[in-house]
Amino acid sequence: MKIYVGNLPWRMTSADLEELFAQFGEVRSANVVMDRETGRSRGFGFVEMNDDGARSAIEELNETEVHSRRIRVSQARERSRDRRPYR
Repeated sequence: MKIYVGNLPWRMTSADLEELFAQFGEVRSANVVMDRETGRSRGFGFVEMNDDGARSAIEELNETEVHSRRIRVSQARERSRDRRPYR
């Protein structure tokens, strides 16, 4: 299952994200999304893990405080193809 993690602290890395979610099961991947131009975090990321671990992580971590920020954790939704049309 793919998990969306929002409102991440700016200093959080992909390794930190993986460590946070590893307590709930095997993490297949953890990625903090970075801005292409500045190289800085965009404040959100994605984690992939098995369904049981993912459900537990969502339930336990949603609205918890990490480095003074209340993170949002939910099942990721598929991105709409119509979202960013070329002009």
